[in-house]
Amino acid sequence: MSNRQAAGRREHVNVYGTDYPTPDGTCIRDYVHVLDLAQAHLLALESREVGSFNVGSGSGYSVHEIVRMAKQVTGRSIDARPAPRRPGDPPRLISDSTAARAQLGWRPQHDNIRDIIESAWSWRQRHPDGYAR
Repeated sequence: MSNRQAAGRREHVNVYGTDYPTPDGTCIRDYVHVLDLAQAHLLALESREVGSFNVGSGSGYSVHEIVRMAKQVTGRSIDARPAPRRPGDPPRLISDSTAARAQLGWRPQHDNIRDIIESAWSWRQRHPDGYAR
């Protein structure tokens, strides 16, 4: 989200809704590191368990909290502009990964939001244009 704007690749980021019934008015979401998501997929492929599994930390951060942390991590200004709510967006969406933990043995290795954003920022700095096509 914010790493492209902090890297100068996007003019601004939209904050879709600032009037939700949350502490700062923005949506709260559960963020998962891409490596943890990949690990969950590998464990599911190796498992004999059948079904679908939610993966997440079980806690959440608001959009404003993510933008503030991205500013701290990058040391750059992030132009986050209020935008209208998106239809159907709930105020809070947190994953319950109980089944993934119990049946697959999955545990997030990167459950600190600062670490997740630092990892994303580090990747963006190494690949400013994304991966080569």
